[in-house]
Amino acid sequence: MTELSQTASSRVTSPRGLAARWSRLRAIAAIGVVCAVLGACTGEQFQKGYILPPGALEQIPIGASQDQVLIVMGTPSTVATLNGEVFYYISQRSERKVAFMNQQVIDQRVIAVYFDKNRQVRRLANYGLQDGKIFDFVSRTTPTSGQELSYLTPLFKLLSFN
Repeated sequence: MTELSQTASSRVTSPRGLAARWSRLRAIAAIGVVCAVLGACTGEQFQKGYILPPGALEQIPIGASQDQVLIVMGTPSTVATLNGEVFYYISQRSERKVAFMNQQVIDQRVIAVYFDKNRQVRRLANYGLQDGKIFDFVSRTTPTSGQELSYLTPLFKLLSFN
């Protein structure tokens, strides 16, 4: 008879033990909610426009045909005709550090492929912003005032949505 009363009493949990279990469950639930909220606030990156395939510019030598450029690079974002044709491939990368904040532009690029009258590549340029100025990452120069800069400036202004 004493064995039966001992096993029955061991099955019944004390109110103190039940409160400790509920407190642990609440702590686990609170940690889960905090992790879910922080996970939703992580940053995002956005790519708009043309995505340059790796090694694409190296596949286009000076003198390549316009068809070769279309095969390697694809359809340009826009085309201009000044002393021959120019293909522009436009892209922008931006990020948002926290889910509810505004996007900030990380990088803006305009890849320009210049053709001569025979529709062969005359020059390649990879324009971006460096220190707030338009910069050619291929020739490592900043274009001086002239006709080319007047075409690129509106493209960069169009890209910056701020």
